[in-house]
Amino acid sequence: MERLGRKWGRVKLPKLGWVRLRWSRPLGGEVRSATVSRKGAHWFVSFLVDDQAVMPERHAMPGTIVGIDRGVKSAAVTSDGEFHDRQFITAGESARYRRLQQRLARSRRASANRRKTITALNAIMGGVADRRGDFCAQTALRIVAKNALVVLEDLRITNMSASASGTLQAPGTRVAQKRGLNRAILDKGWHRLELALTGAARYTGTTVVKVHPAYTSQRCSARGFVSEGNRESQAAFRCKAAGCGYTAHADVNAAINIKHAGGQPVSACGDLAARRSVKQEPVSRATGRTPS
Repeated sequence: MERLGRKWGRVKLPKLGWVRLRWSRPLGGEVRSATVSRKGAHWFVSFLVDDQAVMPERHAMPGTIVGIDRGVKSAAVTSDGEFHDRQFITAGESARYRRLQQRLARSRRASANRRKTITALNAIMGGVADRRGDFCAQTALRIVAKNALVVLEDLRITNMSASASGTLQAPGTRVAQKRGLNRAILDKGWHRLELALTGAARYTGTTVVKVHPAYTSQRCSARGFVSEGNRESQAAFRCKAAGCGYTAHADVNAAINIKHAGGQPVSACGDLAARRSVKQEPVSRATGRTPS
């Protein structure tokens, strides 16, 4: 590998010989391997380097913990009340993408116009994917820098975003609604954020754990009472337990429950799961009621 200038260099690859490339960042270590990949009309070479970095034995702020609720309105909401989200596609790009899809549907297979249309579609979605990856990386860096323990829901994203269309013999129900939900889940990049958190945690000593997601959106984070009626809307949460009336943003309340499930010491007014206080009677995780 040789550097030809401030922006350009070249690398010798097996079977390809010398290939000119543009530097996007310093390598920062000894090169171990290289991978050539293609994205749309562009080719990339990625270097695996040994940067001699060692995972810290402990986080700079030990004892800090945060729960993260991933949603379709906001990509990530933390138990500290922070909302992380952004739009990955502009209104103009969305309109152009729809027009290109219509053109693709009318084009003749194996034609030059069809190939041009597919290339234009890939260019738009490539930009969207790059913005999503940048958002996940930056969000992950901010979160792990401030927290020694990050708690996520153990979501089966593949199953959650599976099609509901069914078969000719057993057609699915509410297919259009499920299609919209699937699109929203995939657009927010839930799995990509999880990967970004795991990768960034290696440089800060942060531990990332996943907990069972049952009832996190229906449980009152102050008292532990579970009811479908607690979540009044997408954003509003109000506990229906007698004498409680706790209110919060629904996603923040869910993130606090996720944080509690990950091992955060609970307050005296309501405990969760195996760490429930002996000062209170146990509450059923399924119904939220005290057994008689």
